Amino acid sequence: MIGTLSPRPAIDADHWQRRLAALADRYRVPGAALGILRLRPDGDDELVQVAHGVLNKDTGVAATPDSLFQIGSITKVWTATVAMRLVDEGELELDAPVLDVLPELRLADSDATKRVTLRHLLTHTSGIDGDLFLDTGRGDDCLGRFVARLEEAAQTHPLGATWSYCNAGFSLLGRMIERLTGETWDRAMRERLFEPLGLARTVTLPEEALLYRTAVGHVGEEAGEPYRASAWVLPRSTGPAGLITAAVGDVLAFARLHLAGGLAPDGTRLLRETTVATMTEKHADLPDPHTLGDSWGLGWIRFTWDDRWLVGHDGNTIGQSAFLRVCPDEGLAVALLTNGGHTRDLYQELYRELFAELAAIAMPHPLGPPPEPVSVDMTPFVGTYERAGARIEVVVDGGEPTLRATVTGPLAVLVSEPTKQFRLVAVTENLFVVRAPKAESWMPVTFHALPSGERYVHFGARATPKLG
Repeated sequence: MIGTLSPRPAIDADHWQRRLAALADRYRVPGAALGILRLRPDGDDELVQVAHGVLNKDTGVAATPDSLFQIGSITKVWTATVAMRLVDEGELELDAPVLDVLPELRLADSDATKRVTLRHLLTHTSGIDGDLFLDTGRGDDCLGRFVARLEEAAQTHPLGATWSYCNAGFSLLGRMIERLTGETWDRAMRERLFEPLGLARTVTLPEEALLYRTAVGHVGEEAGEPYRASAWVLPRSTGPAGLITAAVGDVLAFARLHLAGGLAPDGTRLLRETTVATMTEKHADLPDPHTLGDSWGLGWIRFTWDDRWLVGHDGNTIGQSAFLRVCPDEGLAVALLTNGGHTRDLYQELYRELFAELAAIAMPHPLGPPPEPVSVDMTPFVGTYERAGARIEVVVDGGEPTLRATVTGPLAVLVSEPTKQFRLVAVTENLFVVRAPKAESWMPVTFHALPSGERYVHFGARATPKLG
């Protein structure tokens, strides 16, 4: 809910239009839309929407504030919101076994099959290998077919033992929503969220996106100028984890639901106020608090910036990236939708300026190399780490610690460079950073062991187990 801070100056739309344009050009982002929403206690909300660039470099169609972009994994918070509506209605329980809803569920680990709950799915602590990008067809039965094959996904860690980003868990959650509502996930989202919020420019299917001015992704920025991706969308079975496509204003309208304590614009209560608060509370710690946020709520990522707390989520699909940050005590939400280039660099610089100007919040700088070199014995870390969709090799090449990351499985054909190699720069004994060519932001690499001794590398927000 909105805090009681002193009123802030009006948002200068022209200024943020200029800053978006300058920074998008600097970071080679073909097209972007920026939205800023601030709720005021008098009910006179401020909404600024600006855009820059093109939706498709091959066609030159201009990006506009009402253009649709894929919001990727921000979708997860929307799916979580519908799930929590079902909790409010008594149809779901946070800590009841998923088997109560889907008795046919079979996972690779029999104990996880029996005990996995909605809370595990919402907090990414199920241990299910999360990047099982199975294409189970375009039909309305795609989620049912996906869940029927979940036994193929390895159990990367024991249930609840640690945290690892899990797309598959949200596809499973989408199937639970289907079973309880009797609708497809797409229809359930429309009836229980999009329509009550008046979202006129939000879709889940490519045939719907074609009816609008819609962005396509661009890839290959490591080698120079981004170029149009050869594919537009991931398999339909990933829908609940990342297939919402929306205009930036609709993303902010969704954020407004949470800022308003669960009330739709017409006053209809979609979530209990206590449920909205519960979703933002800490439910899981992260072994790597540097890549995304510092803890996890129910669907939401939690951030501490300048001793202030925010929630949000990021999203990445095929050449498209999206960023949402919500500061409840300021009644402030900011969304950035992009279609390629060095998007995280754009996000870092633009949001740092925005939150300083609009909320007097100093956004922390991302982790980078220490001022003085740190010497680390690499012996415990050298080896191969693997999960569905990724193989990570840690070697000492010519005396230099190196990480080699290879995309495997169905996603390998969708990326321009399946294998990337990075020099590991030590920060502490177990923490390193790497940086992609021509990027400014560093990415953390955290080595971690469970109390039972299993070793992992956390890279790209996933816990990848060491082989052997």
